[in-house]
Amino acid sequence: MKELTEQTIAKQTIHKGKLIQLDVEDVKLPDGTIAKRELVRHPGAVAVVAITEDGKMVLVEQYRKALEKAIIEIPAGKMEPGEAPEKTARRELVEETGYQAEALTLITSFYTSPGFADELVYVYEATGLKKGDQRLDEGEFVRVLELTEMECDRLEQEGRIHDAKTSYALQYWKLKNRR
Repeated sequence: MKELTEQTIAKQTIHKGKLIQLDVEDVKLPDGTIAKRELVRHPGAVAVVAITEDGKMVLVEQYRKALEKAIIEIPAGKMEPGEAPEKTARRELVEETGYQAEALTLITSFYTSPGFADELVYVYEATGLKKGDQRLDEGEFVRVLELTEMECDRLEQEGRIHDAKTSYALQYWKLKNRR
């Protein structure tokens, strides 16, 4: 059986923006043929499962231009160059929600769309939350929500919660509550 690798033989960066880089690569496949790959390069991100003392999940609602609608998500954000994932998680939680966490625990990490992107998302659980003021980035508009499990289920059924990281967080929360 041939080794499952692809050797890059040529690479061209088509776009380098603030958030992503788009590369087109010519690759040699295991059978020797040549193919093109369009790849999105991303610095990585974090997402935070934050549960209040009274058992509600802290979520944010924001407009997502790619979807042309607002959706409800767990707090999340892009890692800065050289920034450790835990530091990003703390920063994003405060920026988007105003909450500070006494402790953060890494739950898992996953690739969002490995067929064309290298974005790796680290998911943390935040405990010992203390409410403070949001510190939104310029041009960022976010509504903070604190919702029960039943409210989250209803919003997921309505398609208002409709992204993988938040669906994962809800399943994690439900499983943890049933232990």
